[in-house]
Amino acid sequence: MVSDAASSSTPTHQDLQSVAIRFCGDSGDGMQFAGTEFTNTSVMFGNEVVTFPDYPAEIRAPLGTTYGVSGFQIQFSSSEIYTPGDNVQVLIAMNPAGLKVNIEDVEPGGIVIVNKDAFTPGNVKKAGYTDNPLKDGSLAHYHVCKVPVTRLTKESLVDSGMGGKAIGQAKNMFMLGLVYWLYDRSLEQTIRALTEFFGEKKKKPRVAEMNVAALKAGYFFGETAELFPVRYRVSRAKQEPGTYRKIAGNQATALGLITAAQLAKKPLFYGSYPITPASDILHALSTYKHFGVKTVQLEDEIAAMCSLIGASFAGDIAVTATSGPGMALKTEAIGLGVIMELPMVIVNVQRAGPSTGLPTKTEQSDLLQAVHGRNAETPLIVLAARGPGDCFTTAIESVRLALKYMTPVVMLTDGYIANGAGPWRIPDPADLLPIEVAHPTERNHEIDGKPVYAPYLRDEHLARPWALPGTPGLEHRIGGLEKMDVSGDVSYDAENHQHMVDARAAKIAKAADDFPPIELNGRDTGDVLLVGWGGTFGAIYTAAQRLVDEGHRVTSIHLRHLNPLPNGLGDILRGFKKVVVPELNRGQLRMLLRAEYLVDAIGINKVQGRPFLVSELVDRVKEILSED
Repeated sequence: MVSDAASSSTPTHQDLQSVAIRFCGDSGDGMQFAGTEFTNTSVMFGNEVVTFPDYPAEIRAPLGTTYGVSGFQIQFSSSEIYTPGDNVQVLIAMNPAGLKVNIEDVEPGGIVIVNKDAFTPGNVKKAGYTDNPLKDGSLAHYHVCKVPVTRLTKESLVDSGMGGKAIGQAKNMFMLGLVYWLYDRSLEQTIRALTEFFGEKKKKPRVAEMNVAALKAGYFFGETAELFPVRYRVSRAKQEPGTYRKIAGNQATALGLITAAQLAKKPLFYGSYPITPASDILHALSTYKHFGVKTVQLEDEIAAMCSLIGASFAGDIAVTATSGPGMALKTEAIGLGVIMELPMVIVNVQRAGPSTGLPTKTEQSDLLQAVHGRNAETPLIVLAARGPGDCFTTAIESVRLALKYMTPVVMLTDGYIANGAGPWRIPDPADLLPIEVAHPTERNHEIDGKPVYAPYLRDEHLARPWALPGTPGLEHRIGGLEKMDVSGDVSYDAENHQHMVDARAAKIAKAADDFPPIELNGRDTGDVLLVGWGGTFGAIYTAAQRLVDEGHRVTSIHLRHLNPLPNGLGDILRGFKKVVVPELNRGQLRMLLRAEYLVDAIGINKVQGRPFLVSELVDRVKEILSED
């Protein structure tokens, strides 16, 4: 059904449990801002939310083309949810290209709101359409609302005194106001955000007033135009008592790193080179100088990694973040950190590759790089966050393990986690355990009855001491050459090298004793065990629950600790007839599980730059269950 604006009427209200909305248009249409504001408003209202921002891979693709489409999907709900939704109930398309790229994800009967002013013959052709989709009957399965957004925005701002270009940029607020009306949302959160951002930070109060006016105009248009027979309401969700905020993965990583430094009572040094999608961690940390955070943007990835070695040797909490191509450049210096046995954290926000690949799209293809992607025997600890809020906890644990075992730690996230957001319960600081740090001040060994400092004398965790440079009597040699056990002198002895290689490996293996027990979502035996890691958590968890509800004997687990693998994992795997590993790669964790535990794991694999749909996993597991 296609409708245009008509005379006013009073629609009824309909209660819904959840809704998935996607905003889409050119990268300059402000879709990310509109989606973010709708998310903030829904969080403030008390809904559960999960978001999926989808950026174009090209910095400045030609306007009006499908390559330049920017999207933002949010599912908001009155109950607990874990994904941004498989199908979209409402699509907001600011131009034909946005419609072209996203219409197939809209469920039959879904609402499609378009800016009909943008559907000119030229724009229709640039999007790859032969005929205007608003006229050729191809959208008959949807409730299509054709709104002259560009014209109405101009009319509502005719007295603003602003130029035509500025007024045109406010059409995203007009559309957002209309969606707020449709879902009975308050304007107050967005009005406050516009006033603070444009009026206070940018010192452009007239721009703030213009955007607020466009927002209100869209809302009141919803009230007066007969576009929708029904308005919708999604009630508040029941949540654990506490203080909540919306948080994205990169924000949570930054806050977790700062918190870890505070728990260790140490300065945080962050040396980095900007790279999509990790750059926001640098941006966030640079605003926390008052917490002793030192951020340095280096000239390249190699310099960034080398700066960590210096900072760690000097006694700081040393961290960097990058993506797959940057990890490749950091590899040699990471090996130096391993042989020097210095604590540091390397965050890898994975993206679709290889090389530049799809730099704004998500993937999980750097697991083998993190575990094995260095020359020689170079073991280190690898962790993976499972969602935006979990980045906070994983960052703290990464720092804790790095300091306890005197080793580099790789923390894996991905583009979906980094840019996605959800409500996060702010923890009580009293619940966060301090991180113990010990810097020796006295000599720790004797040779021929004389006290000496032995930089490679290991403790019960097989970690060497962390002496600060300049400590009297604790001078010691560091570098990339192999060291003599205990004394730290340069050694070319074959047996000593064997011993040191084995000791470094044993130290990493011992870290598994610190990992908590694996949580099972379901029974400890059954027909299928779904094993996941990283940002696939929501889809896997939801798919497992759906399969159980349908009567299948399915359990899921999600691994945070990927090297070493957690104690007891082998016993869990052997309790199921089939082990299935969904990954956004061609089967990297599956390879590790097969090698370590000799289980005939089955992969569900996808490398399309997009996260799993729950329905994809449910359908494939059913196929696997039917196979004998």
